[in-house]
Amino acid sequence: MRVLVVGGGGREHALAWRLVRDGAEVIVAPGSDGIATDAECVALDVRDHGAIVALARARRVDLVVVGPEQPLVDGLADACRRAGLPCFGPSAAAAALEGSKAVAKAFMQRHGIPTARSQVVTDLAALPAALAAFDSPPVVKADGLAAGKGVTVAEDWAEAEAAARACLEQRVFGDAGARVVLEQRLRGEEASLFVITDGTHGVWLAAAQDHKRIGDGDTGPNTGGMGAYAPAPIVDAAVRARVATTIVTPSIDGLRAEGTPFIGVLFVGLMIEPDGTPWVIEYNCRFGDPEVQALAFGAQAPLLPVLHDAATGQLRPGALACSPSATVVLAAAGYPGVPRAGDVITGLADADAHADVKVFHAGTRRRDDGAFVTHGGRVLGVCARGDDLRAAIARAYAAVECIGFDGMQHRRDVGARALR
Repeated sequence: MRVLVVGGGGREHALAWRLVRDGAEVIVAPGSDGIATDAECVALDVRDHGAIVALARARRVDLVVVGPEQPLVDGLADACRRAGLPCFGPSAAAAALEGSKAVAKAFMQRHGIPTARSQVVTDLAALPAALAAFDSPPVVKADGLAAGKGVTVAEDWAEAEAAARACLEQRVFGDAGARVVLEQRLRGEEASLFVITDGTHGVWLAAAQDHKRIGDGDTGPNTGGMGAYAPAPIVDAAVRARVATTIVTPSIDGLRAEGTPFIGVLFVGLMIEPDGTPWVIEYNCRFGDPEVQALAFGAQAPLLPVLHDAATGQLRPGALACSPSATVVLAAAGYPGVPRAGDVITGLADADAHADVKVFHAGTRRRDDGAFVTHGGRVLGVCARGDDLRAAIARAYAAVECIGFDGMQHRRDVGARALR
């Protein structure tokens, strides 16, 4: 089978690597210098849907897998389906669950899906009254796509107001912050759940847990993700059953009933209360990164046929098991602000030489002399698997010790909560 993977980050490297091992001939557009070590890359603009469709037709691909959220929100999956190309990814209408947090909130309210109480604010004049509707400082979210950085978990009222003003007045997230969602803060433990669906049936992947904050102990600003592990023990059999009944089934059924069946992977960001009650924090319309790195590397069965069956409406319900896996993200100096580029990376071959370790490239570039340099905020994902989670984490950190570049940042506590 020939597969076109759209995107060029760590998520797409992990997907391409997995699909190659599942027996596919994989093309990645635009890909990256790092991804090119594992699959063919073709330099195309993901915003140019016509070029993507033309490439898929010219290469006679059997499946298009869209990695990033922006092309999905912009309608790339619709363009592929109009051209008769099987596509793993939701329509623009279904992807609006990620494209707008206000749209997602309204959807959950219509279908009785448990989520935090919220207020939508579009102008500064309405902000004081909206803040006053909460008993404690709310979480402040830019409504649109902000690369995982548009959320402020405010510790006091001043921080909440400042975050909302930064969106509405200073436009720090551009049009994505022109509308702000204020949300009651939930308490508990977060988890990431991924369900591959053809719009009717679902195949569950192991629950994962991401580390959003830049610093150890969940300190500092939010990032796109500084590490992940799977399976996450917080989602035990009892929690999983409640999530299926109260969240996943009504979400898939609700989308289909509204004429926007979801084809692809539905990513549900969960907050699990101490008593096991699950709440939806957010929906995403694609695989989460870095969670997918751990899930793809640890997958115990081929992913390729599941993606193809979802795209062609032939999915059978089930689950994909995952060996204990962990990913440690190495970030550039300056991240999550303006990252520094051009720092030489050493030790990649030594890290990859470790048994049960794979280094995925998220933000690198290869110089003419063959050296890899930093070229993005999140630079690398060092992924490892083991007989148990403790072994996987230890193996990942042993490989991290081989790698170096000026200003390298990484968390040292990936998976610590699960080990406790």
